Amino acid sequence: MNERARHWQYDELPGVDLLRARYVHKTFVRHTHENFVIAAIADGVEVFHHGGGDQYAGAGALALVNPDTPHTGRAGVPEGWRYGAVYPPPGVVAEIAAETTALRGTPGFVSPVVDDPYAAGLVHQVLRAADEGNALAADTLLRVAVTRLLRLNGGPLPQREVRTAGARIAARARGVLEERMARPPSLERLAAGLGTSPFALLRAFRDVYGMPPHAWLTDARVRRARQLLDAGTAPSEAAVAVGFTDQPHLNRHFTRMVGVPPGAYQRERKNVQDLP
Repeated sequence: MNERARHWQYDELPGVDLLRARYVHKTFVRHTHENFVIAAIADGVEVFHHGGGDQYAGAGALALVNPDTPHTGRAGVPEGWRYGAVYPPPGVVAEIAAETTALRGTPGFVSPVVDDPYAAGLVHQVLRAADEGNALAADTLLRVAVTRLLRLNGGPLPQREVRTAGARIAARARGVLEERMARPPSLERLAAGLGTSPFALLRAFRDVYGMPPHAWLTDARVRRARQLLDAGTAPSEAAVAVGFTDQPHLNRHFTRMVGVPPGAYQRERKNVQDLP
């Protein structure tokens, strides 16, 4: 069974990424998204590690991941899984929550899996409307789907407060890695510059961000590469700019986190920009 994926945007849904895919052997490594993930499983089963355990989403269910939440992804059955996903930005979800729910604080999803064939169908309809260029339907259906999921499974996201000394050190380490993304220091040098030990920094960073510094940096590099690709930078140039050794290095990590190679990702973006 062939694997296939399309990752694109529709001008009339600003900032919302769209994905339609079938994967069999595909494995997503631990990564995060700046946007929400709302993935509707059409058939098969997806397994994803989230919140300390494996979550299972089958046909008619939705996999829901809040922004900046580490998670993985793989097939839960030999035939893999087929799904459609929308990735609305936090601002869009907050706007919908304010208009249609009584949620207070920053809205998000409580459970990572919801079995709701109706909401799953709405997600597939959003993708179909975007394919057909039906802006009114795509926007309406997206808002209806998000509203339904927030009412079924919504709650305020916990605020990540930097109170402990370890959390403050982790935040400072993140700042250093963001500034020196292309040429990061070793763990020992990073820890020494922050006045702590390598293992203390490793523990603190994992506690706050859900992954060790090197994994977080790879995730951040792919995010930055996406921004460069969206702006028209060639994949080979984007690879070097974010600190990968070459384009194949970017290709490998990008595909394991985004689901498509950077060239295919950029071509879909360019097609959207070229439409009248």
